[in-house]
Amino acid sequence: MKHPFSVEQREFHQPDQHIIYRIYRNPEIETKRRLVLLHGAGVAGVDTWDAIIAFLSHWSEVLVPDQRGMGDTYYPDRLEHPFTAQELVADINALVDHLGWWQFDLGGYSMGGLVSLLFKQQHSDRVGKQFLLESAVLDRPCWETTVELRNQLSDASIHLRQNADVERGITNFLDAISPNRRVSPQVEKLTVSRLGYRPEGFANALDCVTKAVQQINREQLVAAQGDVTSFIGGNSVDLMHQYQRDLAERLPNWHYFMMAGTDHSLPFQKPRQIAKTMNDEMQRFLDNI
Repeated sequence: MKHPFSVEQREFHQPDQHIIYRIYRNPEIETKRRLVLLHGAGVAGVDTWDAIIAFLSHWSEVLVPDQRGMGDTYYPDRLEHPFTAQELVADINALVDHLGWWQFDLGGYSMGGLVSLLFKQQHSDRVGKQFLLESAVLDRPCWETTVELRNQLSDASIHLRQNADVERGITNFLDAISPNRRVSPQVEKLTVSRLGYRPEGFANALDCVTKAVQQINREQLVAAQGDVTSFIGGNSVDLMHQYQRDLAERLPNWHYFMMAGTDHSLPFQKPRQIAKTMNDEMQRFLDNI
């Protein structure tokens, strides 16, 4: 299938960051809505979202940046440095200001989900509809268990910083975030290769989320959100589904979808199904404005 969106890659230079981003455009879509999509830790934006974007029907423009430590975005000295979730939020805010995107819909996967949540909390007037794919910090109903999970993921980052232990660090990450995944040698090799592209940047991303967990008030963060569509892989841990069901039951703006046959790797395994639900949920949102 020919991709219906054209894509243009650009650079946005800040004093401490050279941000690479892609703008997808589809002139056949009459609505002038815009969508910003944020990837997760260790994986580039294009790898996460390209297949999903191909099936989207409500947005004429889609912005996909590579965040710090990942993809093709680099510090000016081309070295890896620690960063915070608030710096990631500030990067996105500076980029959309630069582009003149004053209002848009917003989606985030894993770590990108946390950045999306924080962005909405801080810039509520700019964000319309929201989409979350297994967002970080929404992992478990019990906050202490959520913190414990993040500590496990930070343990994985120790190995990622040692060249001889990169594969072990990635495997530890996958075991913690997707304990019920169906492991096949071919898929596991592809996943390790994708996440190992910039291992120290990946480690910094994991530590970034761990530090954020120590600082945020999750109840306040969730309460600050707008209309949210949240996707969870069917093979992900029961506690994650339990928390999402609870949010959907007590919050009229929270809409939970279980994606059968996948786990934390849902954007890579179920792009067509995710895009269809995004289209349907966008239409529901528009019908109720």
